Amino acid sequence: MLRPLAIALGFLTRLPVAASAVAPRDLGRAVGWFPAVGAVLGALLLAAHGLVAGRLAPGLAALALVALHAAVTGGLHLDGVADVFDALGGGRGQRDRMLAILRDSRIGAHGAVALVILLSAKLLATAEVVTRDAAWALYASPVAARWAVVPLVVGFPYARPDGLGKPFHGHAGRRELAAATGIAALAIGWLGARALVPTVSAAAAALAIALWLHRRLGGLTGDVYGAAIEAAELAFVIAAGLRPA
Repeated sequence: MLRPLAIALGFLTRLPVAASAVAPRDLGRAVGWFPAVGAVLGALLLAAHGLVAGRLAPGLAALALVALHAAVTGGLHLDGVADVFDALGGGRGQRDRMLAILRDSRIGAHGAVALVILLSAKLLATAEVVTRDAAWALYASPVAARWAVVPLVVGFPYARPDGLGKPFHGHAGRRELAAATGIAALAIGWLGARALVPTVSAAAAALAIALWLHRRLGGLTGDVYGAAIEAAELAFVIAAGLRPA
């Protein structure tokens, strides 16, 4: 039962977890464990927060936490954001051209600007939850975001016949969606009502990305999954840090 978790950890993070002879079917089964990977990431961020809180200014603490997150995930999802916006900016509305740009590992001007804006927003939002003593959001946001992407993997068509995310889509179904939902509920359900609006915000952000790109590409790709995770994490942290009216 732990093999799909090990595969998910090995794919979504740079943690030293190895799983030999991974078949496409194994990747599909790993989708149900995405929120568990989020819980591991969240626990690391929460532990890091405990080390820097009160020792660094909120802005520097936020910078350390955002940098740690990027390091542990290897910038995988950030790369998806850059590729998606390069495709949108340079694709000129042409599906084939956009898909070709998504395959290109180089970062263009549109992708670079998108990364600057995203990382700036993450820094500001993280500094806000650190300042407001809402560190629970650092733990819960990776869980909610990785749960929010599972319906995208299962429910939307894949935009091309191959690609890094194709095995996940091709071998994940309602069972993996149910498993991911159950794991996410166990991981963040204890937070109670305070996590409800941020979780809904994360799911809405991921769905909005999916609908937006589906209209232009006729499906989703691995880069879109990554961009959706980043958007969902940001939406969660922003919602968690909102000040009362």
